[in-house]
Amino acid sequence: MILRPFLVESTSCASYLFGCTSHDQLGVVDPHVDLVESYLEAATAIGSPIVAVFETHVQADHVSGLPALVERTGATAYLPEQAGVEFDHRTLADGDVVELGNTVVTAVSTPGHAPAHLAFTVADRRRGTLEPWLVFTGDSLLVGDVGRPDLHAQGDPEPLARQLYTSVRKLLQLDDGVIVYPSHIGGSVCGRGLSSNPFSSIGFERRHNQALQHESEDAFVQALLIDVPPAPADQAEIVAANRSGRTHLPA
Repeated sequence: MILRPFLVESTSCASYLFGCTSHDQLGVVDPHVDLVESYLEAATAIGSPIVAVFETHVQADHVSGLPALVERTGATAYLPEQAGVEFDHRTLADGDVVELGNTVVTAVSTPGHAPAHLAFTVADRRRGTLEPWLVFTGDSLLVGDVGRPDLHAQGDPEPLARQLYTSVRKLLQLDDGVIVYPSHIGGSVCGRGLSSNPFSSIGFERRHNQALQHESEDAFVQALLIDVPPAPADQAEIVAANRSGRTHLPA
């Protein structure tokens, strides 16, 4: 299996090119519109095509590169069920599996940051086991924090905060050694206490992530709903573009 991270400093976004070179099948997770050429160039250098593009959720802080990648490559678009997008895609629910050769991707339902949100665990058959060795967590579990629940809330964000509590606990059932690759890094408005280290592990987050140290669901929710930072600029326009499949914001 091969893995290449891509970071956008201006929006503190992280996305990933990964997959199986033995069977020439690559995927991209949470692509950024500004990096479409970079994903294509990397795939060409690797010598394998991009055949799958995954979104953990409908993004609220940047325009997605998924539509452009699908148009350029013919790849299949995968999004959570009930994501509410207006373009052709395949929906994934909890436990659904996408195979990229020896690379096995399993969807994990993790609502809370958004009502329709997935994480993706990844296993490699060449390791002799289908136990996951990494997880793309989207905006659920971040390094040093968790995703904010208010951006996609229709009114009161508390129900989403409670869903996030359950979702994060589900991810913490993974082994300590599973590597955490989130979709935002330090500086993002999607969290408040993100580490400057872009990647982590389940075990490290279990011990050191302050958002996970609360003794009860109520305490977790209360802490998550105070001192919420401002929403991303142009949030409504970004969400609308990502639901419709547009590759740019209105002038």
